[in-house]
Amino acid sequence: MAVPRVVKVRARPETGKLYLDFGYRGTRCREYTALSDTPANRRQVDGLARRIERDIRSGRFEYAHYFPDSPRAREATTPPTTASPKSGGRQGATVDESPLFKDFAGTWFKESEPRWRSRYRNAICEVLDKHLLPWFGEMPIGEITRGDILAFRAEFARRKGRHGDTISAKRINKVTSILRSILNEACDRLGLVSPARGIKPLRQKRTEILPFDLDEVNLMIATVRKDYQAYLIVRFFTGMRTGEVNGLQWQDVDFAHNTIKVERSFSRDGDGDLKTDASHRLIPMVPQVRAALETLAAARDRECPWVFHTRHGHPIDAVNFTNRVWYPLLRLLGLRKRAPYQTRHTAATLMLAAGENPEWVARMLGHSTTEMLFRTYSRFIPNLTRDDGRAFAGLLRDRCEADTTARLEVTRAELEGLAPDQLRELLLQRLPAAADHVSGAHHE
Repeated sequence: MAVPRVVKVRARPETGKLYLDFGYRGTRCREYTALSDTPANRRQVDGLARRIERDIRSGRFEYAHYFPDSPRAREATTPPTTASPKSGGRQGATVDESPLFKDFAGTWFKESEPRWRSRYRNAICEVLDKHLLPWFGEMPIGEITRGDILAFRAEFARRKGRHGDTISAKRINKVTSILRSILNEACDRLGLVSPARGIKPLRQKRTEILPFDLDEVNLMIATVRKDYQAYLIVRFFTGMRTGEVNGLQWQDVDFAHNTIKVERSFSRDGDGDLKTDASHRLIPMVPQVRAALETLAAARDRECPWVFHTRHGHPIDAVNFTNRVWYPLLRLLGLRKRAPYQTRHTAATLMLAAGENPEWVARMLGHSTTEMLFRTYSRFIPNLTRDDGRAFAGLLRDRCEADTTARLEVTRAELEGLAPDQLRELLLQRLPAAADHVSGAHHE
């Protein structure tokens, strides 16, 4: 992929005259010409732009050499002396002093690597090598502008994804967030204003939650290949993440205490850490899960530590399972296509529908709070989030009936020995709506 132009040739809409637009020493510069916007003139100005760009990249650019009559020529002969508040009082770096993006990205990667899991580290490498370095690699940090970032995002959004569709907003935001992290850190150190600050992420579609109902779960377990029945039972009735259930080892299964300890995850990148600290947890085994694991334990290979594994003793590969077992099973049963991760959503909705305490459910799923639980699953639990007002109306009805009964009991206790006028006055005070009816009955 070609490196984006640093010096751009543009035309003024009001006059049609060409001008050069570029960044130098952290400042956006525009130098105007008297040439009209014609193909021949564009080629001429474009040649000038390429020479300027070459000198800027090599650090040999002299403003007065190209634009001796420009007011910026004198300003550009001395570096800026303004101190940035973020630089601790030191002077801000100039564009010439700022490192190339590729050099600082390497520094940022080495400094950040110790806090990343191996899978995330590999994902960062892929983003840098395939997307960010080809576009920004040769650009000095100080020359990257907001427009450059938006241009990259717009071009990236037009690329085709894995299945031929355009890349999702979620993927675009992930890539640009890595770019933002690098630029923010670099500019903070150099005393520059980061061009990435203030750029809002694209609006993402909400993750579609498509849990199975209990009848569908039982049908899938009964229909799937025998060697995957226990695997589905554990996934559907524990809510473990894909990597967690694939990384489950026999040392994590405690039949004496009827629990499963979630300690690791497994993916194609190998055995790794869990997603968050809250992901380390103990999950009690429901009878179906315990029975399935006891059956597996009775026939297990003592040399293999994995609970679920291939015939060669390797942990289950998530991609192979999805394409060779999961999707064929859904097609066979005529069920809507959805990812295996919906087993986790199914477990959550079944637990909540059964009336389990939401805090307990959150712990079982590895959430630190119930906020995500309610935000994600509440609409699937009618008894948990009744939205027709019946619960509130029932509360008011029960309270009003109790109050009316108490008032009537007091009235009956006071009825004896009251004259008609006294009874009417009492009813007007206690039960105005029923006064005429009771008074009429008394006269009869």
